[in-house]
Amino acid sequence: MDRGTQPRMTEHLLYARIASVFGTIGLVWEEADVGPKVSRVLLPHEANSAGKILRRGLREVRPRSSSAIAQLIAGIERFLEGEAVDFDLERIALDRCSEFQRRVLLADFQIPRGWISTYGRIARRVGTPNASRAVGRALARNPFPLVIPCHRVLRSHGGLGGYRGGLAMKQALLQLEGVEFSAAGRALTDRFCY
Repeated sequence: MDRGTQPRMTEHLLYARIASVFGTIGLVWEEADVGPKVSRVLLPHEANSAGKILRRGLREVRPRSSSAIAQLIAGIERFLEGEAVDFDLERIALDRCSEFQRRVLLADFQIPRGWISTYGRIARRVGTPNASRAVGRALARNPFPLVIPCHRVLRSHGGLGGYRGGLAMKQALLQLEGVEFSAAGRALTDRFCY
């Protein structure tokens, strides 16, 4: 996990584990005056699963839930089963992201289910047309995957690019949304956002 997206080490961090076909997904949040604010969604990964990260890197967090977190977890579970889910950003701690990353994440959040975009298209959308790589870095550090669907952003030629949960998970998520792929792993769609 890179330093820029690691939750702050504090006794106020809480977490929940979500079982999925991809492996354990972790949800890390803090209680705030306005209710719980999610600081991180941890995806399973071959070398760094959410369970390992929670055990190794977040030793001071405590398991707990609340009705708002339970609703978010239920939404994530339905999403992973292929259901169309409209997530609400009210419980997401976007204020922890830089201004540029927030703009990128909000543009990404607007990509409809079953549609894709590219790093270049997002760069143009946020007013920085020559910043495709910066957009890629901002999405690679997306602290809220699934809720903010960075799996919907691909390379300009339709290739997958990268994904914190692994390329197999990225492709599977897109296929759940109806995006088809060639044998070479390129998206076969004309449903481009931006």
